[in-house]
Amino acid sequence: MKLEEYQTSSTDKYYTETYRPQFHFTPESNWMNDPNGMVYFEGEYHLFYQYHPYDTIWGPMHWGHAVSKDLIHWEHLPIALSPDENGAIFSGSAVVDWNDSTGFFNGGSGLVAIFTHADQYSNSERPRQRQSLAYSNDKGRTWNMYKGNPILSDISITDFRDPKVFWHENTKMWVMILAAGNHVRIYTSHDLKTWNFASEFGSDTGSQAGVWECPDLFELPVDGKNENKKWVMIVSIGNDAAYAEGSRTQYFIGDFDGSTFTNENSKETVHWLDFGRDNYAGVTWSDVPAEDGRRLFIGWMSNWKYANETPTKVWRSAMTLPRELNLVTTIDGVRISQTPITELETLRKENTKFENILINENVANVLSNIKGKAFELRAEFELETASVFGFKVRMSNDEKTIIGYNVTEKKLFIDRQNSGETSFNPFFACKHEAILEPKNNRIKMQIFVDWSSVEVFANNGELVMTDLIFPDCNSQGLELFAVDGNVHLTSLDFYDLKSCWCKK
Repeated sequence: MKLEEYQTSSTDKYYTETYRPQFHFTPESNWMNDPNGMVYFEGEYHLFYQYHPYDTIWGPMHWGHAVSKDLIHWEHLPIALSPDENGAIFSGSAVVDWNDSTGFFNGGSGLVAIFTHADQYSNSERPRQRQSLAYSNDKGRTWNMYKGNPILSDISITDFRDPKVFWHENTKMWVMILAAGNHVRIYTSHDLKTWNFASEFGSDTGSQAGVWECPDLFELPVDGKNENKKWVMIVSIGNDAAYAEGSRTQYFIGDFDGSTFTNENSKETVHWLDFGRDNYAGVTWSDVPAEDGRRLFIGWMSNWKYANETPTKVWRSAMTLPRELNLVTTIDGVRISQTPITELETLRKENTKFENILINENVANVLSNIKGKAFELRAEFELETASVFGFKVRMSNDEKTIIGYNVTEKKLFIDRQNSGETSFNPFFACKHEAILEPKNNRIKMQIFVDWSSVEVFANNGELVMTDLIFPDCNSQGLELFAVDGNVHLTSLDFYDLKSCWCKK
């Protein structure tokens, strides 16, 4: 469907197609993948994204564009960047050039996008990927390609893409982290136009189960203490046919001195950002005001195993919920925690609350009178004798998605084998799990269910799972269950959530 055709459809049908997310970002029509150019400037969060405006499968990449004042309600804007003589517009980042280091803004400030131009070498089928700039003088509404493009290339590296740029205050330099096949490269610059190689990291480190993509690098306090900060590097791993998990995202923790990243863990150590199947290519917003102080993240809610095949029609793909990233000390060491942004609370309707209930197989389903397609659950359980407990959501006689905890194995899991439509790809129907240690003999879950997704934040976001599901629109039942004994539900809050979409 062409965008103008969709935009003329009736208001009461806007964003209500089968599987259309109600509180996640999706394009009005056609294909979307990686989030790009995320930056905050003059009261607006900008979200650019990989976009094919003429089809619902991957194709010639553009940068789509939307803005928001709260990261929840989005205004769609015209395409920001389109293919030109240097190639298609692959992923990248955006920054505020506050002091006009580029000279683009006549001594003022403005937005600069740093991205990958993708084409082919002359008389060859070999892909060519080079880094380029564009800039905007009008809050991102229109963009000028820099006449000196491309600004960075390396003929020896084929996969050479996805620049993330930030200002490093201690060295007074711009820093670029760039994916380069099986590792990342770091470059520095005074003016965003001329870049010098500084270091590389990762060719023998972490997961090598796919090409490295979409890196990010930033500093966070540990346990909220500014006197103890560490650097975090996020790297996404492309799909490899040898691995059922498909595309996913890892991270490293260590130190960065302005030119070199030092990993504090062994080379063999792998930290996964998300233990679900559908959180890829995520990066963080640039230039979030210091008085806010959050490190804000969003990912592409899909997987290259099946992204081109998911059963939506008008559009394809969504973003995850925006999340706040923190570093917390766990029994296994320092790890990233992810929590949904507090702005989501504005979507809550009435609260249905339960407290101090013993759940077992002989107790009637306490959620039998609740139905929902788009909702939030917040629950805390105290472990007793049950071997497994949890929720069944988007449930009917034929369908259910199970979000549970295996007490014996100490594992959180999502089972989407009978979640709805799964036939489009043999890898989609699956159950996956990850170790989650109880805290004071308790397990907490914060769960967001939308028309085609489930996101689980366990134990205050120390473990996160993000999964697509495609249930029938009439599968709206919920069930709270326990197997082989009792579990004590200490508290449960259920909130129906309003749609964030309305046609203006």
